[in-house]
Amino acid sequence: MKYAFVNGIVLDGTKNMVPVTGKAVLVEDGKIKDIVENSGDFPDHEVVDLEGAYLLPGLIDLHVHIAIDGKPPKKEKKPTNYKLLFQVLSKSRVVLNVMKRRAAKYAETELLSGVTTIRTVGGILDIDGKVRDLINAGKLNGPRILAANTGISVPGGHFAGSIATEAATPEEARQHVRQIARTNPDLIKLMITGGVMDASEEGEPGVLRMSPEIVKAACEEAHAFGYKVAAHVESPEGVRVALENGVDTIEHGAKLDAEMIRLFKEKGASPVCTISPALPYAEFELSESHALPVAKKNGKIVMDGIIECAKTCIENDIPVGLGNDVGCPFILHYNYWRELWYFHKYVGVSNKDTLYTATLGNAKIVGIDKETGSIEKGKSADMIVVKGDPLEDLSVLRNVSAVMIKGKLIRDPQIRKMTEVDDLLDKYM
Repeated sequence: MKYAFVNGIVLDGTKNMVPVTGKAVLVEDGKIKDIVENSGDFPDHEVVDLEGAYLLPGLIDLHVHIAIDGKPPKKEKKPTNYKLLFQVLSKSRVVLNVMKRRAAKYAETELLSGVTTIRTVGGILDIDGKVRDLINAGKLNGPRILAANTGISVPGGHFAGSIATEAATPEEARQHVRQIARTNPDLIKLMITGGVMDASEEGEPGVLRMSPEIVKAACEEAHAFGYKVAAHVESPEGVRVALENGVDTIEHGAKLDAEMIRLFKEKGASPVCTISPALPYAEFELSESHALPVAKKNGKIVMDGIIECAKTCIENDIPVGLGNDVGCPFILHYNYWRELWYFHKYVGVSNKDTLYTATLGNAKIVGIDKETGSIEKGKSADMIVVKGDPLEDLSVLRNVSAVMIKGKLIRDPQIRKMTEVDDLLDKYM
């Protein structure tokens, strides 16, 4: 299909974007063919009259777990033994097929919410990659996916034995990278420190689990295959170990010192800010989060570290990415817009820079900026339409009136929402 988007306000997603009127965005063969003056005459094109709505790049979420739904717990409980649960479930082909269908459904929800690219960072076996391949083959509706497939942890480490394998030695880490490489991932994910969801003591979320030697071995092997490495890190020690040994993106983050800032710059690394999963633990009443008191304290530690890491990097001209760790409790597959809101609110970034970060900025961090991330001639036609001005109010991204992915137009996308979760999250905006 050839489309001509007219009578809209274009925000192109570039660093210095300004609202542009009087233009027509022409789409052909899945790409933005041109951006021209709106003459009103576009033969052979289906004209899409935006009627004053805003046209902007599709959002990019750099931290997603598509096989997990993000539903909140209904009662207080101790950390789950995910390893045991996974060992039971993964032995059933029927269960794995159900998980793949769920992941496909959640990927489609991401797209319908306006997220046209996701990066999955830890999943069940190679399900993420399989869903990616089905989408690329035109057999499923969904966003562009950069898939890590399963991650790599250590015995007793974060999500070890479930969405991450267990490597006890550097050589095992290399072997695991090679095994994952056979599933055709787009990146490698490491679990370097602990996390809120599997911590049993106050201050434990960021404790170093993966040794520097294992981190180095995994990164060297991944880089030899041409893969970038993302790592779960929630402590200053974890950040230092990750950066010293080759990690490309620090997922979450922690307080930085001068040496860590130097390492970020020297290595060309970036943090991916993920406030969304920490906020319910840190800010909700225990009667709302159904978390243990220790989880609330740890959530606050992690949330403060994520925010401070992002602020420090911005102050030092280090590119910061955005992801919402969807799949964690209260983080649903249609709510990425909230991460943008939190980035603006807690990190103090302007709406314009927030929108840039969630589009072209994120694309640059993962190396797909020549393909997507902005409305520019020659790029993939990945765009969304919203009725209000996100430069004035980011919450207009909550409801998109149209989504286009690689030139495929979806009008009036419909999403089944969990209103009780949204109402609770709204209280803390």
